[in-house]
Amino acid sequence: MLTCEISSEEIMLEEDMKTHLLLSHLESDMHCPLCSLSGVSYDELCNHINSAHPDEQHTAQISSDSISLCPSTTSTSLTEIEDPQTTGSSGTDFKANPCGSSSDSFPLQLRFDAMSTQSKGVLTSEGTSAISSSSVSPKKKRGLGTSVPVLANTGYLSEQNNPKQKRLASPKNGLFCCPMCAQNFSSSSILQEHVEIHLQEHHSAQGSSDSDARLAWRLQQEMEKKRREEEKRLEKEQFKKLQKQFGLDGSGGYRTQMEKTMERDVARGIMAPAEYHYKRVEMMESLASGVDDGRTRTQGVIGALCQYYQTECRDCVHVWLSADTDHYCSSLGDKGWGCGYRNFQMLLSSLFRLDTYASSFQDNAVPSIPRVQSMIEDAWKLGLDPQGASHFNSQLQGTRGWIGATEIYVLLTSLGISGCIIDFHQPTGPGGTHPRLFEWVKHYFSQSSSTSRLPLRLNQTSLPPLYLQHQGHSRSIVGVEQRKNGSLCLLLFDPGSSSSDTMKLMCRDTASVAVRHIRKLPGSLKHKQYQVVGVDGVLSAEEKQIRILNSRTLCAERIP
Repeated sequence: MLTCEISSEEIMLEEDMKTHLLLSHLESDMHCPLCSLSGVSYDELCNHINSAHPDEQHTAQISSDSISLCPSTTSTSLTEIEDPQTTGSSGTDFKANPCGSSSDSFPLQLRFDAMSTQSKGVLTSEGTSAISSSSVSPKKKRGLGTSVPVLANTGYLSEQNNPKQKRLASPKNGLFCCPMCAQNFSSSSILQEHVEIHLQEHHSAQGSSDSDARLAWRLQQEMEKKRREEEKRLEKEQFKKLQKQFGLDGSGGYRTQMEKTMERDVARGIMAPAEYHYKRVEMMESLASGVDDGRTRTQGVIGALCQYYQTECRDCVHVWLSADTDHYCSSLGDKGWGCGYRNFQMLLSSLFRLDTYASSFQDNAVPSIPRVQSMIEDAWKLGLDPQGASHFNSQLQGTRGWIGATEIYVLLTSLGISGCIIDFHQPTGPGGTHPRLFEWVKHYFSQSSSTSRLPLRLNQTSLPPLYLQHQGHSRSIVGVEQRKNGSLCLLLFDPGSSSSDTMKLMCRDTASVAVRHIRKLPGSLKHKQYQVVGVDGVLSAEEKQIRILNSRTLCAERIP
């Protein structure tokens, strides 16, 4: 049994004695040192000071050393309950704070350890709590019969009872608000679970967004890959079409086409088997000799035109014709692709007849188309036009490769003949016409008769014909007409015209009708670009070598 020394009340348990001392003899006399509040409990006084005087706690001297608790307006301090042996003979000597002067005041400064489950902290001067368990120093009270453990630091306040902490931890009205969706909850644990759900959804959405981005990137890459594959496929198809169009698809050359065409005629009954074998033998002999068989050649056309202009065509003021030139038309073996070769044969037929150029040839035999292809390959081997050789992969024999102005220039240079390329790269007249082309052709043919005071109505020159190239076809210019109204008209030999049509120029009765097919007015030549190859002399060995070196980059005279 324990007895209270103040009130002599008997208490059985030590814990009950602590509660009795706190409630009956300390908290009943609690007084706020900053205002007139009194008669409150210890917890109420602490809550009052933290809430009503948060900025003046240092004035109240609430620190780790003391908490002023006074029963009256006089401020006093509680001291430890000392053992009688250490305090003197008075038995209960209490160390008073000199701040008070009232004789009836009963100041005490008691230090208790945790008296309940809520009393686990120590109040500091900043109003925060700190755990202090190592500072407990048990001391015996006289007459109590048991030791009362006391705290080394003054004042205690549980973490749960700290109003400042509660204001920071708990929202108003006791509800916890979600910072992400503003939803209220009655418990912090429920709020935590709710926020975790938000975070999981956010991470899931972010992961889904990343997955969508990767999927979109893969789809884009696949589409880009398909687009490139489609472009490559279309490019290959277009290249194959161009190869087929220009005879570079490996389907065979002159001989193959000739044989297939004759076999088809035999199958249709157009050609007898005996005739097929006869023509095939002739073809093989021609290919072996390298000389054209002459089956598509028409001679004497220029002479027939001279006779026609002397007796007919009175509406022409002046006519200029080239030197005598044979007409060569396409055959079964080169139909559709041999126009360039046939025009070269026409040009050679004229050069053979001119003394200036005849010495450049070993013989006057016009080569066959396969032989012309071989001559171009030999010129490439000399170093002429390496770009053109690369275009044809340095091979023309056995193909149906189309040739143009540059290949004619290469052939002439390899033969030691000076040639030039004139490029009419754009129209120079209304409606896409090329009047500058007609004027240049007139100047070319009329230069030999410029010494005469008055040009004759008909002028047959000693100039070879001109090679005329445009997209997809080529022809030979053998003359030019000047009408009474001043307009010009070109005279063209077309390899696409058959021998029978050309023979009509030889007959007086049909000449006036047949000449219409070789006349070309400015309105008839409306291609975007034309190239003309002209012959202007013979090359020496040094000049030929210079031409070969310069042909690495072929240059043409551009008009305009």
